[in-house]
Amino acid sequence: MPRALLERNRLGPLSQTIACFVRSEHFMKYKRKHLLFAVTVVVLGTVALFPLIGRKATASQTGEITAPTAAVVVTKRGTISNSLTLSGDFRPFQEVDVHAKIAGYIRRIYVDVGDHVEAGQMLAVLEVPELSAELQAADAASRRAKNAIARANGDLERSQSLHAATHLDYTRLKQAAAARPGLIAEQELDDELAKDKESEAQIAADQAAISEAESRYEEAIADQKRYQAMSNYTRIIAPFNGVITKRYVDTGALVQAGTNSNTQALPVVSVAQADRFRLTLPVPESAVPSVRLGSTVSVRVPALNRNFDGVVSRFADSVMPETRTMHTEVDVPNRNGTIVPGMYAEVNLTLKKKDSVLVVPVQAVAHHGDEVSVLIVDQQDRIAERQIQLGIESANQVEVVSGLSEGDQVVIGSRSEFRPGDRVAPKLTADNREGKF
Repeated sequence: MPRALLERNRLGPLSQTIACFVRSEHFMKYKRKHLLFAVTVVVLGTVALFPLIGRKATASQTGEITAPTAAVVVTKRGTISNSLTLSGDFRPFQEVDVHAKIAGYIRRIYVDVGDHVEAGQMLAVLEVPELSAELQAADAASRRAKNAIARANGDLERSQSLHAATHLDYTRLKQAAAARPGLIAEQELDDELAKDKESEAQIAADQAAISEAESRYEEAIADQKRYQAMSNYTRIIAPFNGVITKRYVDTGALVQAGTNSNTQALPVVSVAQADRFRLTLPVPESAVPSVRLGSTVSVRVPALNRNFDGVVSRFADSVMPETRTMHTEVDVPNRNGTIVPGMYAEVNLTLKKKDSVLVVPVQAVAHHGDEVSVLIVDQQDRIAERQIQLGIESANQVEVVSGLSEGDQVVIGSRSEFRPGDRVAPKLTADNREGKF
């Protein structure tokens, strides 16, 4: 059939409709330009539909059906770890209330809240008038005891000299009496012997006096040291490097000795070590065997949007019956002072880790009771179901122990849309193309 005749037949019904409309009595109601616009719109719309009608007829004649797209990942070997996220808040590694050892008035305080201090730095000075008097008395007692020792030594030397003279006299008389019997009266010999014994006893008494004087001197020195130490306690110093977190007193305040009860003794300041923090974690009973001293963990601080490295430094090695958890502490360095006490933190605790194992995304796995399966796309681009066995599981991946081989195309997502045997067009996910999985 000629093309012109075919086009005429296709436009036949349309031409008849237009002709009827023109011949109708309503035609006279419209202006000519309105009619021309309406005819143009109808004709253009009809011509635009021709390609669509032609393509639909062509598709129906060929009988081709486009295969649905299936998102897949190619299985490969990688590292997988099973971790547990625990939360806690930071506490200073050390924090103490600094008390005064003795009672007194605050003469001057040098620090305030937020000040960084070093070990041995003076924080405040106390005024204790009676302590100065006691220290002076101890000094005087020490000097007096020292003089007593010198006096006793002098007495001992005099006694020793006297004893040497009397002993020499007695010895000479005794020798003369032996050489010439009857020359020296016995009474005279007895008197010289008594003087000799008396001078010897005086030596012993003077030696005892020296020992007593030395004891008193040592006692005076001990008192002197005690009062000197108490005098040193009037200077309140920092026990370690840290920051002042609280200040309880001002200049002129009366503070009690720290040895009193806590209700009576008011601290001067509180000092916290800020270059290292403790993070206390309640580790569940099931994860206790995986906790190792010295292991490094990742600590995330949401308020700072940063991660820090921490070290498991100590744990209780026993499970609390009330909570079935083990008290575990992680030390986190804070050299730049970024972390402040009380901040909330999350710790990623690795329980198990395996390298070079076959892994697939979690969303690719389906559980049916005790059975686990995945859908794969075979070499003919058809869906097949595989039964697999799983190993450890992380937040995004699972380990496949058996049932899959490296390089298999595993379907992820939209699992309910496919059945075994369906032909699909596999498409790698963006992460798989970029090597992230």
